[in-house]
Amino acid sequence: MSDLVLTLYVTGRTSRAERAIANLHHVAQSQVLSPCQVSVIDVLEQPELAEQNKIIATPTLIKSSPAPARRIVGDLSDVDEVALRLGIRPDVRLDRDKGADNA
Repeated sequence: MSDLVLTLYVTGRTSRAERAIANLHHVAQSQVLSPCQVSVIDVLEQPELAEQNKIIATPTLIKSSPAPARRIVGDLSDVDEVALRLGIRPDVRLDRDKGADNA
């Protein structure tokens, strides 16, 4: 499996941006089992990257590798949901539902 590549786009050092950064680091430390590369881009400092990657709202997290690419907009406060949407953790709700059908 190739390294997980995550890029978080934020606007300045607002409380919302800081919360998203902290939540991203928590996801990376607690949910990721493979090597992980994390970058934080401030769109005020690098607007060309935001434009190039079609960032229209912040914070926005992009998983660019491994495929498929995925985007999440928001402060990433639901760590389990973030891991699920990034495809780095199976949906335990589905496993639980399947078990209920077999009972």
